[in-house]
Amino acid sequence: LVAYIVPAAGDGLDVSVLRERAAQALPDYMVPSAFVVLDVLPLTANGKLDRRALPAPEFGGAVDGRGPRTVRERLLCEAFAEVLGLEKVGIDDNFFELGGHSLLVVSLVEVLRQRGVVVSVRALFQAPTPAGVAAVAGDEAVVVPANLISEDAGAITPEMLPLVELSQAEIDRIAETVPGGVPNIADIYPLAPLQEGIFFHHLMAAGSGADAYILPTVLAFDSRDRLDAFVRVLQQVVDRHDILRTAVVSQGLSEPVQVVVRRAEVPVRQVVLDAALSAEDVVPAMLAAAGSVMEVSQAPLVRLTVARRPATESAWVAVVQVHHLVQDHTALEVLFGEIQAFWAGHERLLPQPLPFRDFVAQARLGVSRESQEAFFTELLGEVTEPTAPFGVLDVQGDGTDVLESRLVFDAEISVGVRQEAQRLGVSAAALLHVAFARVVAA
Repeated sequence: LVAYIVPAAGDGLDVSVLRERAAQALPDYMVPSAFVVLDVLPLTANGKLDRRALPAPEFGGAVDGRGPRTVRERLLCEAFAEVLGLEKVGIDDNFFELGGHSLLVVSLVEVLRQRGVVVSVRALFQAPTPAGVAAVAGDEAVVVPANLISEDAGAITPEMLPLVELSQAEIDRIAETVPGGVPNIADIYPLAPLQEGIFFHHLMAAGSGADAYILPTVLAFDSRDRLDAFVRVLQQVVDRHDILRTAVVSQGLSEPVQVVVRRAEVPVRQVVLDAALSAEDVVPAMLAAAGSVMEVSQAPLVRLTVARRPATESAWVAVVQVHHLVQDHTALEVLFGEIQAFWAGHERLLPQPLPFRDFVAQARLGVSRESQEAFFTELLGEVTEPTAPFGVLDVQGDGTDVLESRLVFDAEISVGVRQEAQRLGVSAAALLHVAFARVVAA
């Protein structure tokens, strides 16, 4: 919904106040996503409102014309625009209405932290505009406790792990799973909420021979030297990022934890492809050879499977597999971007890596587990059975045999989806997920 406003002659108009009053007086779904101030309403020749002449709001910018009034608001508007990939953002523009989502919130928190503005994830959900953040920044700041495990630590005690509660026996059990023991352990902390969900599905798939959360990328090389150079560069990137040197350990523990090791060598396994394979069969054969099972208790959760390309003297093909516990699509782009930087000799230009423990602390300490449990208990308390479509729990194993069909929406449907998503304050992806769920339910 868009509100078009013509102020009374001579009266000033504070759109933020109008927006606040609308939110108080109207149900959520009727609160306009944008407020556009006009000198006059456009009329037809018959004196009626000319809807077609109403200007479209600029959702990607300051839709109500309010730009930053202070240095902090200007900084916040710039950070919002950077994370959302927009040219500009106004102080009353809603992060989620502009296309933001829960994953981008964490990125925004870090971008703001780098600029000296400390704000919690929870505060961003409660006040998702630059003006709102400016008012609350620092009030609910999450203090990330320091990593107390030094490089020369001869032992790890419970007091050295401020982000997780483990007994000494549990810590010793973890150390037994790490090659090199305590000297090779850089940090131990719990899983972030999203990781907990992924790990749950990983455990559900145990014994099935397929893990849908192993993300493969197939690459081709014109020589073995090129492939070996790629392996060396990939190892350098893994050495840079603690999340790529992380394992998830749960056996014998009160809760699963992620263990960051100081050194984790990327495993490379060579296989032999059938010499009679056609060009189009090489990728499926490589994916099959790489398999879809990964032992997540051993770092790194990155591995390579390589083979000489059939019917060639020097060409090679490789499958890079990364587990979704430590990698998503955005991070995958960062991974290959850094590989390119190392390949080109520009590694000195790369930013200092951030410890993943900071994100875990933001996600877990920003909102208490008790409040989260209370919210979902109220929301889902009446659900008494799994919501699996048609009772099917195992949907095509790891997905490698699933057939895909693509359909491009026409312009009218595309615009409708975007407008509805903006009206609801969600992403287009979330709206389509719900739409698909409704179709399946019916």
